[in-house]
Amino acid sequence: MIGRAPQWAVPSGPDTTAARVLIVDDDVSVTDTFSRMLRLEGYQVWVAHSADQGLLLAQAHSPHAVILDMRMPLTSGLQFLRAIRAIPGLTHTPVAIVTGDYYLDDAQKAEIEALGADLKYKPLWLEELVELAQQLLDTPVQE
Repeated sequence: MIGRAPQWAVPSGPDTTAARVLIVDDDVSVTDTFSRMLRLEGYQVWVAHSADQGLLLAQAHSPHAVILDMRMPLTSGLQFLRAIRAIPGLTHTPVAIVTGDYYLDDAQKAEIEALGADLKYKPLWLEELVELAQQLLDTPVQE
């Protein structure tokens, strides 16, 4: 069921032409830092602290790119990726999974690749985050 996006999730500023980025990570310090940096670069940013909130925001706002944590409680980043790939209009949205888990098994890495997501490792420095967002947004979307 699609609900109304929480008030805290609505991006600031009136610019509706800016590229839309959704950040899904249960770590508030990560989402605060990532969203602040991307907003300073001119992106419209939504933040979700769970995969379920992320799916609601993705359906409500059709982001141009998603930056996603792998390890979250209840629903993992991989489960989120599977779900977003099944949503019409978001099937080919560029996604990067950013994780601090350097020990993903080969099956997980293969599924991430098969679902068309990039895999990056934390920590990301400011320049790396901005470059990642630019790379995702430069990815041609085919529907």
